[in-house]
Amino acid sequence: MHVALPFWFESTALVVLTLILIADVLIIFKRPHIPSARESTLWIATYAILALGFGSLIALLGNHEAASQFYAGWLTEYSLSVDNLFVFLILMSRFSVPKKYQQEVLMVGVITALVLRGLFILAGAALIDAFSAVFYLFGAFLLYTAYHQAFRTEDADEESESKLILWLRKRIHVSKDFDGARIRTLVNGKRVFTPMIVVFTAIALTDVMFAFDSIPAIFGITTDAFIVFAANVFALMGLRQLYFLLGGLLDKLEYLKYGIAFILGFIGFKLVAHAMHVNELPFINGGASIEWAPEISTNASLTVIVSAIGVAALASAIKLKLSAKTQG
Repeated sequence: MHVALPFWFESTALVVLTLILIADVLIIFKRPHIPSARESTLWIATYAILALGFGSLIALLGNHEAASQFYAGWLTEYSLSVDNLFVFLILMSRFSVPKKYQQEVLMVGVITALVLRGLFILAGAALIDAFSAVFYLFGAFLLYTAYHQAFRTEDADEESESKLILWLRKRIHVSKDFDGARIRTLVNGKRVFTPMIVVFTAIALTDVMFAFDSIPAIFGITTDAFIVFAANVFALMGLRQLYFLLGGLLDKLEYLKYGIAFILGFIGFKLVAHAMHVNELPFINGGASIEWAPEISTNASLTVIVSAIGVAALASAIKLKLSAKTQG
């Protein structure tokens, strides 16, 4: 599952990706605005082309397996990031964040997600090197997550958020109104927190939960830490623009969560099968490899991932069209 790429390519790519992310952040702070549909589409298309080009560069270096792993990882992480974006949308609505401040909140969410995923990647890679049986744990966790993804309810999410808000308000003084994107403000001469601190805390906790999902998922495709990190960076690029482009349509993609659940379940099965194939646990088959356990190729994984996303998107579009006809 591990593939080697030239050191010069990996180091150059990391520098370029970092510069792109810094430029994206600077654009927000220098020219805060709500991007138009045309601007959002151009940015999303640009980032998608960059990701496709990056995979092509890997293939040109002669490592087609690594290129397939990157594409599969990027699509998996992108689908999970879109689901993350859906939660961001709910949080923005629930906390009544003014639209003109949402771009800053989104950027904080994206940067937090990237930092957390980076830490989880390092931890995951270290675990795999030290303890190959961790694939059993990753696989079981993804199978559980797939079930939760398919059958989670909005009421359960609301209950968790309500508990968070109550917990914060008991411990810190939060003002009733926002003061721009600031987390601290003056009220009657006293320094207090604004509701933005609650929003940022909810976003950060959401990022932690999604990092727990996304990292085992991509380690089911590749154990190369560089490809894992690159796929995550490209998956997070353009999410801010996608948020404003899709807006209220995100909650109408009714079958997206089932497509994501299927992907997570498939990768969970793949991880368990891989763990059985490289088994070293003495209480399972005497510590010997379980030869009949299938090893699913990267290209097969890529086909399943693309198909799941495509079917979920198509089914959602058909449902949306039928609903529009019924209402019309």
